[in-house]
Amino acid sequence: MSGALAIFVKTPGRSALKTRLAGGTGDAYAQRWYALAADAVASVATRAREDFGITAYWAVAEAGAESEWTGLPTIAQGEGDLGTRMARVHAELVERHGFAVLIGADAPQLTATLIGQAADWLAAPGATEPRLSLGPASDGGFWLFGSNRVVPLPAWVQVRYSQADTASRFSESMRIYGRWQTLAALTDVDRAEDLKRVQQALDALAEPTAAQRTLAQWMHETSPVPHTDGNP
Repeated sequence: MSGALAIFVKTPGRSALKTRLAGGTGDAYAQRWYALAADAVASVATRAREDFGITAYWAVAEAGAESEWTGLPTIAQGEGDLGTRMARVHAELVERHGFAVLIGADAPQLTATLIGQAADWLAAPGATEPRLSLGPASDGGFWLFGSNRVVPLPAWVQVRYSQADTASRFSESMRIYGRWQTLAALTDVDRAEDLKRVQQALDALAEPTAAQRTLAQWMHETSPVPHTDGNP
């Protein structure tokens, strides 16, 4: 079983994106950062495909926007809240590929090695039991989830996302559905104050992809423009 990786994305110009980041940097910076970060994540997914045989997809939020995402095959997130959309994509890819890993475009310092660790755990030779993999984020969320079984919808939708305790509540909701693997924690970018840590992590990569180097260089050369409301 080769497994699949889905990168959850929103399409610039079709959905509001990185609104909390834009509040501290300005819209133009946030949207350009997101585009470069998505390219960087896709480049790592491509490397993971080459190294581990995992099939990578864009999981696109907006119906009809799939053609705007190139370089990887696409899968629609569909309607509903985040938990419902993740459950739908995950189930479809487990059925197609045997296991599925979900990530976002907000932690561009991730590596193919980390993805490979999840893939190896979920597809370990001779492992027939249900398995789960979680990559926690430094803000209390998570940057990766994977499983080699379809997880029932209620386990996804009873969690409040984008909270300081999301990862712990998500783990509790999912714990009866398999044995856990926990990956290294990463910082994902939600706000302007997250940028420095992600930039440092990109700079520290031993073997960055070309797209990761492009993002790191752009971050060094481009200063965020703090958002103001026009008041003195």
